Amino acid sequence: MNTILAQNRKSCGQLTEISEVFVVEQADVVIIGAGAAGLFCAAQAGQLGLNVLLVDNGKKPGRKILMSGGGRCNFTNMYADHTDYLSHNPHFCKSALARYTQWDFIELVSRHGIAYHEKTLGQLFCDDSAEDIVNLLVKECEQGKVDLRMRSEVLSVERNEQGFLVKLSTGNIQAKSLVIASGGLSMPGLGATPFGYKIAEQFGINLLPTRAGLVPVTLHKPLLEVLQTLSGVAVPVSVTAENGVSFKESLLFTHRGLSGPAILQISSYWQPGESITINLLPDLDLDAFLNTERAEHPNQSLKNTLARHLPKRLVESLQTLNKVPDVTLKQLSVSQQQQLTDALQQWQIQPNGTEGYRTAEVTLGGVDTKALSSKTMESAQVPGLYFIGEVVDVTGWLGGYNFQWAWSSAWACAQALTKTE
Repeated sequence: MNTILAQNRKSCGQLTEISEVFVVEQADVVIIGAGAAGLFCAAQAGQLGLNVLLVDNGKKPGRKILMSGGGRCNFTNMYADHTDYLSHNPHFCKSALARYTQWDFIELVSRHGIAYHEKTLGQLFCDDSAEDIVNLLVKECEQGKVDLRMRSEVLSVERNEQGFLVKLSTGNIQAKSLVIASGGLSMPGLGATPFGYKIAEQFGINLLPTRAGLVPVTLHKPLLEVLQTLSGVAVPVSVTAENGVSFKESLLFTHRGLSGPAILQISSYWQPGESITINLLPDLDLDAFLNTERAEHPNQSLKNTLARHLPKRLVESLQTLNKVPDVTLKQLSVSQQQQLTDALQQWQIQPNGTEGYRTAEVTLGGVDTKALSSKTMESAQVPGLYFIGEVVDVTGWLGGYNFQWAWSSAWACAQALTKTE
């Protein structure tokens, strides 16, 4: 990188005191945040010929990538579409997702010789390790001659006639463009901070309220005391939020409440004070099943009959909650059977809250998309300032959608950077 000397001068009559002399390095672009979006944007911009500095205050790049997908990184989804994202402007993500698709990233993964597989519902995982994706991104950055600086804290950002002066704990950088890829508030244990939101506020860019998304929910004490004995038990269910959005995946009982893919998905649509509706037997005509069993095994207990489709421990807990009567099939009345069907297939639960950012996979809300160009990710009011990835008010479903938004928004930004230089 080129460097220049800068001086702070203080004049007093005919005397000029030089209070500070510091070296300022020059770059075309400074990207803050070496996560999925930051690494990919840096690689793309570098390969397009720009002088790129990528900075992060952590020890290793891609920390959240390494932890994702149980250590195997669900790097995209074959069915990714703009309808799978939450945003106050649901149309914002269309352009980027259409211009850099899941198939583009899959091709890149294949080019690097990374073996992968579909787990379920289009979710693609590395066969070996999430480290394969981080290595891919680092190699792409090396190909673009990106200057990657870890353990580098951003002390301040100033806008001037030349662009942006970024003061780091490791030096000062003057850049024409600045890209914020610092992520959201989820998983603070992996280094998440509100840095990106503070930069937006500094430059007068509107922020939308943030909250934890793709996160387990907690339960009120009376219900929790019964259900926490099921910790570790998983069942396939259908879960519906009050706004009508529904997901059919697995539910996991925990010592604090409910988790599993179905709950993580619905958590992004749940609001405090609302209930969720759980169908414990989404693929079963319960009435028909009970009628058939009653005709063939009238003296069989209802508990044992239900245990053919549900874990026995769950049926026993439902009995404790007075949702399953302690009767034989021939003793089960018509009204009891109707109540049972409602209880098992329209079980309404009002969560106490969520486990919060500590375990949340994503952050909902963030930088208002109305303040950004959907084609370039550039701020409308601060030319040269870009926001990409999770810091933006675009949040995908569970299953590789958020990584795809990282790749797509980063790619769109990188293309735009070359046109401004």
